[in-house]
Amino acid sequence: MSKANQSQGLLLFKLNQTQLFALGTLKIRELVPYTPLTKIPHSHPAILGAATMRGHTLPVIDMAAAIGYKPITESERKDCYIIITDCQRMVIGFLVRAIDKIIECNWRNIEAPSGNLGQNAFLTGVTRFDDQLVQLLDVELLLSKIFPDDPISHRAILTDVQREKLKPLHILLVDDSKVARKQLSDALDSINIPYQVTADGRDALAIMQQAAEDRMPIDLLVSDIEMPGLDGYELAFEVKNNPAIEHAYIILHTSLSSEISVSQAKQVGANEALTKFDAKELIEAMLRGAEAIETV
Repeated sequence: MSKANQSQGLLLFKLNQTQLFALGTLKIRELVPYTPLTKIPHSHPAILGAATMRGHTLPVIDMAAAIGYKPITESERKDCYIIITDCQRMVIGFLVRAIDKIIECNWRNIEAPSGNLGQNAFLTGVTRFDDQLVQLLDVELLLSKIFPDDPISHRAILTDVQREKLKPLHILLVDDSKVARKQLSDALDSINIPYQVTADGRDALAIMQQAAEDRMPIDLLVSDIEMPGLDGYELAFEVKNNPAIEHAYIILHTSLSSEISVSQAKQVGANEALTKFDAKELIEAMLRGAEAIETV
């Protein structure tokens, strides 16, 4: 078993009476019983209001309503829980109907969702626990619907010299979230930099091995951390333990706003870990990668 092959905690919860949903515990700060909320004028319909927790005010979202399920009624709320998350540089509360349990799950046991679910399926993966289907929610997609991004944050400005440093490099982007893949693609498209993109860690490893065989090895790897099948930590570890592809500069790019994710990234051989999403920060990291590759 490799150093990176670690189980990950999943919080299981319910948005209706039957289905189990999950979030990775690295995204979660704490769980609190429902508390009265203050209305936020002109907010998205799924935002129930604001709560004050430990001196900080944060929006609370009806997660069921946000992904298309029956909204949580006022009479139900007293029995509900708020999941406080630290994700994509935002602290957000999600109201859910019930908390089930926290389990340990190897990412290799999580499968990508069916391609038949359509563009608005809020899932990044599925697994089973005690013979029940567990659906992992795509928090990036959910938040993008409620808090649309400023398009400026997806753009970076490069000098001609900087662009010429990146253009010759073979770049691979990996993320299981449709929203995150589009953000990454838009950032590079806007500055006319070529790249490859995939949604799966196993596919990324295969692409890198094939590229090395074709004598066009991947120079820059930008990967999410939490992914079904082969997560970003293990992908980085596998890359650094393969002499044919180990020279790649690895940037782990995650919605986790956590020092833990950064320290683990370094342990498995990644060069950098960034919090999604800031195009300027990403391009600056890629330029550092280009300079590191030049000096090898």
